[in-house]
Amino acid sequence: MRRFLLSSEGWPYLLVPFIAIAVIFEFAHVGAVPTFFASTLGVIPTAALMGRATEELSARAGPGIGGLLNVTFGNAPELIIALFALNAGLHEVVKASLLGSILGNALLVLGAAAFVGGIGRDRQYFDRSAAAAQTTMLMLAVAALVMPAIFVLDEGEGLPSPGAEIVDYNSTVENLSLAVAAVLILSYVAGLWFSLKTHRDLFNPSHEAGGAEDDEAHHEEPWTVRKAMVALAIAGAAVGLMSEILVDSITETAEQIALSEFFIGAVVVAIVGNAAEHWVAVLVAAKDKMDLAVNIAIGSSAQIALFVAPVLVVCSFFVGPHPLALVFNAFEIGGVILAVLIASQVTSHGESTWYMGVQLLAVYTVLGLAFLFA
Repeated sequence: MRRFLLSSEGWPYLLVPFIAIAVIFEFAHVGAVPTFFASTLGVIPTAALMGRATEELSARAGPGIGGLLNVTFGNAPELIIALFALNAGLHEVVKASLLGSILGNALLVLGAAAFVGGIGRDRQYFDRSAAAAQTTMLMLAVAALVMPAIFVLDEGEGLPSPGAEIVDYNSTVENLSLAVAAVLILSYVAGLWFSLKTHRDLFNPSHEAGGAEDDEAHHEEPWTVRKAMVALAIAGAAVGLMSEILVDSITETAEQIALSEFFIGAVVVAIVGNAAEHWVAVLVAAKDKMDLAVNIAIGSSAQIALFVAPVLVVCSFFVGPHPLALVFNAFEIGGVILAVLIASQVTSHGESTWYMGVQLLAVYTVLGLAFLFA
């Protein structure tokens, strides 16, 4: 057990005590700031457990159903956090976390993977066709996501400020956002059919490098379906509990530590919600499996844009004070457009180096600083 906990795959479970600490802080009214950070750390092991349970179920269900399970539960922790924020009326935090996740995957995760994987190697290679398919889906989704903001600008209304907490738009903008969400969900369903059925080989390239390491890393006994289902249920309940505590403390924490809710949503919540998945991308890149690392980074961004964001728009018509309008602020729009263009450019060559990783991390850092000072 000790060896597993100190391994590259087991470290998230070292943070399990923070789940109990967050609950104690919440009920003892210790304060918003320690409660926020405890719940933030508590999300990480629950997300890791959810990912492991999903992986075990996928292995037993076969490639088709397994792929569907992966894409369905891949962003479940972030979706759960966003639903609690939506119910609390923190619409700008929800939108910031969505765009922050796209930025984090396309720049931070891809950059960290390229940097770590490139150390000690001249360059790493990956399938350009698969990367192009992912980045194209992401670009088309982002184009749809920014259209409601362009509509609002054309109507003479201003974009929300980074400091805004909730902005109530008219029914026309809300209905436009719902229509865009419906189109994106249909596109997502078509994408599932494309990646899991008609062009499955494109998204499941063979990996020779690192195969022995993988076999060694997964030498333990496979989980039974029952064990995986129980773990998934426990992880889902724990993510929900941590999300509720985290969201309840966001507003007061932002005031006390002089950080905007926009920065907390775009950087802190976005990173924490995908921490376990981010680590997997860096880990496989270190094993010289950049195909998988690129697929995780760009694929996760595409899932956020095509699935998570539209689902939240639909849910907002039933949850929270009023529907969520897909009208992002100028920093979010500029950042996500730059991120998608950069990701498309750097993946178009089918190879990466450690310096490319440094450049991607530098761009993410600059965007993070801009969000901090916004």
